[in-house]
Amino acid sequence: YIKSLVPQHFYFRSNNYGKTSREIFKKSHADLIKESSDWLKDTSESCSVVAALVAGVSFATASAVPGGTTDEGRPILEGKPAFDVFAISSLIGLCFSITGLIMFLSILTSRKQAKDFRRDLPFKLLLGLSSLFVAIASMFVSFCTGHFFC
Repeated sequence: YIKSLVPQHFYFRSNNYGKTSREIFKKSHADLIKESSDWLKDTSESCSVVAALVAGVSFATASAVPGGTTDEGRPILEGKPAFDVFAISSLIGLCFSITGLIMFLSILTSRKQAKDFRRDLPFKLLLGLSSLFVAIASMFVSFCTGHFFC
């Protein structure tokens, strides 16, 4: 933001000590970057555990066929609306939980430099949390429709 306000020829100049504005900013905000990096690491670790658990449950529900299959291998409940909702929501939960897990793992493996905190890391965190929320909601829908088969 500040870079856009300052004229172009001022940005690359150095002060009396030979430091540019970027170097001064990095040095004065080093503690904030360290604290933010630790918080982001802890949050990503916790959310990746949750995403892995949801992915495991999603895989189990997506690969299971409620009601069993016929001799030809087709689901007995095929064509019923509850079965279709169950199958689609469990597949959505699986896809979004894996997406969230990949986002959280990419946050954990990133270098966490000062420039990464501007757009890259917040976008990955937002995408990971949103994916995890959609996965949990779709698994809830899947479990609710699964009760129609009992």
